[in-house]
Amino acid sequence: MKPYAGHQDRESRQRIFNYRLSRARRVVENVLGILASVFRVLRKSMLLEPSKAEKVVLACVFLHNYLRRNAQAKDMYTPPGSFDVEDFYTGTIIPGQWRTDRESIQSLLPLKNVARKSPHDAKEVRDEFSEYFISEIGQVSWELKYA
Repeated sequence: MKPYAGHQDRESRQRIFNYRLSRARRVVENVLGILASVFRVLRKSMLLEPSKAEKVVLACVFLHNYLRRNAQAKDMYTPPGSFDVEDFYTGTIIPGQWRTDRESIQSLLPLKNVARKSPHDAKEVRDEFSEYFISEIGQVSWELKYA
């Protein structure tokens, strides 16, 4: 999903949506960064049939989840400081250790920027999420501090 473009007013539904989207993106970046830094097969294109590549990726994800849930292995696999964290008082992001692993960052293939307009359906979904995030059910108490 794409964030709303431009500067948004504080506490507006667009700014809250952009904040929530960036938090979700950070979680995904953390997991993919850790996976790529540990499972080196994910650092470059896999010259495999799609069904075999899917099995390799799933195996990496299962191992990651196992190591994260195993109390004895968790601190060795992802010691404190591995993931990006947000300072609760200032809202600033403290980069995780995986981001300083230059070898894993440089070995990932760069994505090409492709200019394209968002389909109307995608904009409607984004608008629905933004409305949900400001609703009584979808709101979280701490987000207005940073959004």
